Amino acid sequence: MIGLSEFLPPRPEASWKLIRQVGVDDVVGVLNGAEQDQRMFASVGAGGWRADDRDEVPWSEAALKHNIETYDDHGFTLVALEDTAPIDKARLGLDGRDEQIDHVITQIRAMGRLGVPTLAYNWMALSSWGRTDVAVADRGGAYVTAYDRAVAQSRAPLVQPGEVTPEQMWAALEYFLAAVVPVAEEAGVRLAMHPDDPPQQIDRNLPRIMSSAGAFRRLLSLHPSPNNGMTFCQGNFALMPEVLDGATSIPELIREFGTAGIPFVHFRDVKGTPDSFRETFHDAGQTDMPACMEAYHEIGFEGPMRPDHVPTLAGEPNTRPGYETLGRLFAIGYIRGLEQSVYGHPASRR
Repeated sequence: MIGLSEFLPPRPEASWKLIRQVGVDDVVGVLNGAEQDQRMFASVGAGGWRADDRDEVPWSEAALKHNIETYDDHGFTLVALEDTAPIDKARLGLDGRDEQIDHVITQIRAMGRLGVPTLAYNWMALSSWGRTDVAVADRGGAYVTAYDRAVAQSRAPLVQPGEVTPEQMWAALEYFLAAVVPVAEEAGVRLAMHPDDPPQQIDRNLPRIMSSAGAFRRLLSLHPSPNNGMTFCQGNFALMPEVLDGATSIPELIREFGTAGIPFVHFRDVKGTPDSFRETFHDAGQTDMPACMEAYHEIGFEGPMRPDHVPTLAGEPNTRPGYETLGRLFAIGYIRGLEQSVYGHPASRR
């Protein structure tokens, strides 16, 4: 049985009751006011996505315990985090990276003590997931997010040409893993690298190194350990060159990486290529989603799995593109249906 989860900041809202009512008890969270929490606010707009004003260091044990208690009060269990202290200096190998890595180590140790087993992170420096349109009309007039590389590259550069190289970022990643993987092993926390979103080789002069299946093979080989793994974000892997050229498929990659490499899954889909794509309803993309679920069952995956970047449906304001409520409920039902068709009904599993 998969750990069907939802992505919820540690700030209660009305949708939480609906998510519990459709059968989700596990939460993938962010830290209140840390790196990804703040970048999500910048990405999705106001819409209530703003950190609470707390006198706490977001990645401290006290702050994390506060978050866990908030989720617990509403019937949820925190099973993974998709947020860390700021780590752009670590990603780029700059002065000051050791202090940032120490903050991540503090967080990992706190997670271990508090029983949060999975930490998702990414290697996208200076930005988060990229979209150029957040209101493209899809099925029945639902809105989805989309990306057009030509539009994206017309925006301000992130760095000057040649200022950062891929080799620099790979060396920085190896340095980071050498410092944090042993701590994660001691704490019982599995690290889960998220792919670049979109998976492209460069974004506004800044290299993106986690944009192919080959890059993830290299990641796992840099520091072999069950605690050094990936967030298998299907929407991103679907846009990687090895999948688009037919050399492999999403189900084949799931079987290749297995549970040793995949502690955490984003079950989502897209239409298009890295240069031009849009999000989709879970039943309308370019990936064979039932075959993916069968592959997860074959490898014995039972970790956290959540939908992501859902359509905005009629009556919703689209102030949180990709994260409104009705599309989440549709996605949860779709995933649960696939799960029971493959893993079996809970009664049969008992």
